[in-house]
Amino acid sequence: MSHEPETSATVGTDDGSVADPYFIRGGQGHQILPFPGVEIQTTSGDQLMLSVVNLEPGSIVPEHAHPHEQMGMMISGKLEFTIGGVTRIVEPGDLWRIPGNVPHSVRTLEGPAVALDVFHPIREDYR
Repeated sequence: MSHEPETSATVGTDDGSVADPYFIRGGQGHQILPFPGVEIQTTSGDQLMLSVVNLEPGSIVPEHAHPHEQMGMMISGKLEFTIGGVTRIVEPGDLWRIPGNVPHSVRTLEGPAVALDVFHPIREDYR
């Protein structure tokens, strides 16, 4: 049994070289700016995508849905999160589950926020 990673699990660096296939430095990966005040850093393996979401004060992720299953965890800050018409305030340590195709939206409360999201399958629009 080999423990060598598959090439699709490696991460490219800004200079075009390939980074360590097992460890990724903070800030590496693919950067996405989907909405004003929302920055997402993503990295993916073969079937799973991890994204670190940085939200500036007053930022909003408008209601949307996608076929991907999504789970996440609040790292810092406070968000008003609506999933399938249910609204909750999420704080550090809180988790959420979003089945595919369920509408959801987010807005920051009381300053900046950082969240961690996991998607399956990989969101090609975030690569």
